[in-house]
Amino acid sequence: QKKSKKSSETLTFKRPEGMHREVYALLYSDKKDAPPLLPSDTTQGYRTVKAKLGSKKVRPWKWMPFTNPARKDGAMFYHWRRAAEEGKDYPFARFNKTVQVPVYSEQEYQMYLHDDAWTKAETDHLFDLARRFDLRFVVIHDRYDHQQFKKRSVEDLKERYYHICAKLANIRAAPGTDLKIPVFDAGHERRRKEQLERLYNRTPEQVAEEEYLIQELRKIETRKKEREKRTQDLQKLITAADTTTEQRCAERKAPKKKLPQKKETEKPAVPETAGIKFPDFKSAGVTLRSQRMKLPSSVGQKKIKALEQMLMELGVDLNPMPTEEIVQMFNELRSDLVLLYELKQAFANCEYELQMLRHRYEALAKAGSIGPLSVEGTHPDGQAGLGLDEGKGDAKDQIIDVVGAPLTPNSVRRKV
Repeated sequence: QKKSKKSSETLTFKRPEGMHREVYALLYSDKKDAPPLLPSDTTQGYRTVKAKLGSKKVRPWKWMPFTNPARKDGAMFYHWRRAAEEGKDYPFARFNKTVQVPVYSEQEYQMYLHDDAWTKAETDHLFDLARRFDLRFVVIHDRYDHQQFKKRSVEDLKERYYHICAKLANIRAAPGTDLKIPVFDAGHERRRKEQLERLYNRTPEQVAEEEYLIQELRKIETRKKEREKRTQDLQKLITAADTTTEQRCAERKAPKKKLPQKKETEKPAVPETAGIKFPDFKSAGVTLRSQRMKLPSSVGQKKIKALEQMLMELGVDLNPMPTEEIVQMFNELRSDLVLLYELKQAFANCEYELQMLRHRYEALAKAGSIGPLSVEGTHPDGQAGLGLDEGKGDAKDQIIDVVGAPLTPNSVRRKV
């Protein structure tokens, strides 16, 4: 009998294979109960615990009257409140913040605050409105008595108020104290509002014209950057050509004796854009001379085709016998030809831009916005330049682009 009881107590249901633990927990509970047919609210499972209310007595609430200390009319209101808080001040009255408007005496006004453009009655009226409306000058200007006093603008009221505040702060401050005096620039405020009114009163045509001019300015700046970049590349090519020529002349004039390695390092470095930079095979082992004639991957297909065409025009074999001297001379020749090709491209770009500028200048001259061009790059009076700043006309029809044309001659194929 004991064995049968133990076996019945230890009888459990195993979780089927492939079933997640959370799903199995929904089917069976610790008490081996069957799953419920309807949703039920039980104490088991993942849910928020209800508040446990104690057996203490509930604090009594009372419908009682109250007054707001922030109000000056003494209005009486009613609300529910705890009985223990009866007689206390209204707690939200502390959020009523007021602006401290300075008060001046008759003597201070006559000695320091007198102004010929403002009377004392008008100044008192301004400060009274400032206290009533907490320095909301738009409301003050609306409630201002323009019939009894002179008509004032919002800037005039602000200027008078802050001028008096600064004067009183200087008078009443102790000597040696660092003051933060408020300053109001009425002229700047008037100009700001005037500019804002002009901005809002623009017509749709003016807005469209401004957007068009902004886009044109961005295009001109972009072309200017491209022109500067092309100028730097052209300068590098010229420097590389000069450096290569000097090195070749020095190598021809120098004796055939081996020079120390220190002097080789002192030679001026040729820029990377100068022709072709062939890799150096300094690793140990056997290498082929023909491998040294192979063009590096940095040379593009366009340059390779142009180089082959130039070699064919010169009558040079594309795959010569790879002796030591032929390999060196062949690599130098191809490097010079690539440099020549790049210089020709740069020259064609400059010539194309010059031609575009001439066409623009001729179009503007025919329109009558600028004078005729007597000599290339000069005015009839002998001054240098194209005189593009003298043109005045419509913004859209006569926009002068002194930076360059949007098209480049690179898109057109040229035979080198």
